[in-house]
Amino acid sequence: MAGVLDGIRVVEQGTFITGPCAGMMLADLGADVIKVESPEGDPYRSYQGEHYSPHFQAYNRNKRSIALDLKDPAERDLFEGLVKEADVFIQNFRPGTAARLGAGHERLRALNPRLVYGSISGFGSSGPYADRPSYDSVAQALSGFLSVVVDSSRPRFLGPALADAITGIYAAYGILGALVQRGRTGVGSLVEVSMLEAMAHFAVEPFAAFFALGDRPTSSDRPRLAQAYILRTADARLIAIHLSSLEKFWDGLVAALDAPELAIDDRFCRRLLRIDNYEALNQELDRRFAQHDLSHWIERLEANDVPYAPIRSIDEVVHDPQVGHLGLIVPVESAHSGAQAVRPPVQFGGQRDSSVRAAPALDQHGTAIRDALARGERWPIWARGK
Repeated sequence: MAGVLDGIRVVEQGTFITGPCAGMMLADLGADVIKVESPEGDPYRSYQGEHYSPHFQAYNRNKRSIALDLKDPAERDLFEGLVKEADVFIQNFRPGTAARLGAGHERLRALNPRLVYGSISGFGSSGPYADRPSYDSVAQALSGFLSVVVDSSRPRFLGPALADAITGIYAAYGILGALVQRGRTGVGSLVEVSMLEAMAHFAVEPFAAFFALGDRPTSSDRPRLAQAYILRTADARLIAIHLSSLEKFWDGLVAALDAPELAIDDRFCRRLLRIDNYEALNQELDRRFAQHDLSHWIERLEANDVPYAPIRSIDEVVHDPQVGHLGLIVPVESAHSGAQAVRPPVQFGGQRDSSVRAAPALDQHGTAIRDALARGERWPIWARGK
């Protein structure tokens, strides 16, 4: 598929997740992303041993890699040659580190005034927290996000590195906006995003509720207001239902349960009452769903148009019929990678990617890039599908 960012050149000097995720988002849209690594490589390469961890693969597909020692003047000259040809530069170092490496905003923009410079940090480039180290869990906690998703009586972190990935996505969003602006002005700009800012914005709904109502949001607010439940069936499977604000979904659930008595129960007969009595209704649903296997409830909920889904494991999602229909799982073009990956989620003109390129080995493309630049050629673009 021809990418909407075909011809856009990106130099990514990112490590771990935030910077690489931003670069991957652009690469997935067709940008030619060259990942500049130290001679030791991105530390995420060795996150679980070896030098090509699945964690590294996840955020570095569709890119090329060149390893450069920026302390070496010749290597720095090569790096600057890449920057002069680039449309975008991305880094996620602690504030001040990029400048010490000769890759600060002012220096690179002096080399290339059209450059969109993406800078990702933990807490911003200045302020009382600017020099503190930040990781995913820290940003989730400080931003307030954890307080509205975690049960305070049994606090546990949730799943994947949400703050890291979300910050990378916000960075890509800002960079795309800056590229549109450059199309009008001909001049690049500095795009900054911190993990703290990204996660606070991601929690925009609880903040809005606090500003409007003055109440401190909790982790139970969203499921209670949305009337969402996770229930265990007789065969020990989990199923999620979401009744939202439409009365027809409550009516559908009552019919699926064959429980007309719930419709006239003084605790549940209206939506606001169901919100007030969320825990009582949860217990009632727990008791009823425990009487039959998952297959029974899928049939009943489907027949009565209730929003539901079994909680699928990753291996089950891979074989889900809707996932198959959408072609969401695609092959990876490489011999040194896992055989499959989740494709980019966006379609353009009804077209979607049917494969992805594997994350690169360290310095995999270094020789080809060096040779082209040594011949005085422009940064050789990496055509999609070749």
